[in-house]
Amino acid sequence: MESQIFELQYALDTFYFLICGALVMWMAAGFTMLEAGLVRSKNTVEILTKNVALFATASIMYMVCGYAIMYGGDLFLSGIAGGDTLVEDALAASAENGFGGDSVYSAASDFFFQVVFVATCMSIVSGAVAERMKLWSFLLFAVVMTGVIYPLEGSWTWGGNDVFGLFNLGDMGFSDFAGSGIVHMAGAAAALAGVLLLGSRKGKYGPNGEIRAIPGANLPLAALGTLILWMGWFGFNGGSVLKLGDIASANAVAMVFLNTNAAAAGGAVGALILARIIFGKADLTMLLNGALAGLVAITAEPSTPSALQATIFGVIAGIIVVLSILALDKIKIDDPVGAISVHGVVGLFGLLIVPITNPASTFIGQIVGAATIFAWVFIASLVVWSIIKLVIGLRISEEDEYEGADIAECGMEAYPEFIR
Repeated sequence: MESQIFELQYALDTFYFLICGALVMWMAAGFTMLEAGLVRSKNTVEILTKNVALFATASIMYMVCGYAIMYGGDLFLSGIAGGDTLVEDALAASAENGFGGDSVYSAASDFFFQVVFVATCMSIVSGAVAERMKLWSFLLFAVVMTGVIYPLEGSWTWGGNDVFGLFNLGDMGFSDFAGSGIVHMAGAAAALAGVLLLGSRKGKYGPNGEIRAIPGANLPLAALGTLILWMGWFGFNGGSVLKLGDIASANAVAMVFLNTNAAAAGGAVGALILARIIFGKADLTMLLNGALAGLVAITAEPSTPSALQATIFGVIAGIIVVLSILALDKIKIDDPVGAISVHGVVGLFGLLIVPITNPASTFIGQIVGAATIFAWVFIASLVVWSIIKLVIGLRISEEDEYEGADIAECGMEAYPEFIR
């Protein structure tokens, strides 16, 4: 009887993992639509190509070496085979963990859930460097980011390994439930390194330091992308519970879903109100980034806050992201979609508020963990970007930038009937 109950629990937890992984994979569509909406029409095909290609690249590189670096094991997933789903293997694993205790599920489902996270991290970079980076330079960086840079910092956090053999973040009280720092801030750190070497878009800043707005071509697509991301985030955070097949886990999943939605709502409202105060108008792009900011902030710990606390955290995140976007513009860091602010600045905020509701974490541990993730990803990315710049260059020519990356990089236009 116990074996039958376990089989059902094993199947349910594996199925839940796969469904949540599929939701996170759908976030790739969200990033694609959001970025396609916030760039100019002449750069649409290139941004679409980049987002689909980076997901494929991440899937391959994480299979080749990323998963092994992050969690140990064999390259090319050679240690994951169909046999890991056999009842006797699963029962043996359950006996080690305690029946009804730690999660026990198919190793293949675990890989699938993890690979969509690394693709999400790389998607963050895409928007920040949009409209002026060479497509193949970006994809070359994606190979290193998804195969080495992200997996290594993931091994120090979710993997539980010591940082270069020096200290253990978990022992210091570092906690990041679903990746405010591990995924989102890491992506922003890589993006920042690229943006600093790349420079701003032509015409973004005037000779006297004035900031010139460059509106996106399709705000309906941007809104659609944000709502897709909002939906996908339930898999991102909910799946990170890692288990569903018992009452305690089911309640935890429900609370994570509730808090994820509450934080997004708070972020949207906070950003909308602040934008109204500053600009005198309801700014749709700030509203969208506010919702995403709320989602990023709650990702570090969506299980322990109350719904009211999650909403308040979201409101603060929405306010922070508006101020951050304006501040980065003032220092001429050109980020067409606000990715560095949404995922980097708010990702840090998300890490720092974890100890407020989760006593197992410490402020010192969160600060050290955040500094470790940022320093490693930023420095490693800066080195890789610099090598790529030296070898093949990072930026398209001024003429190609004027004509648009679509023709220069992809040889086609997204909206030819409107351009001709």
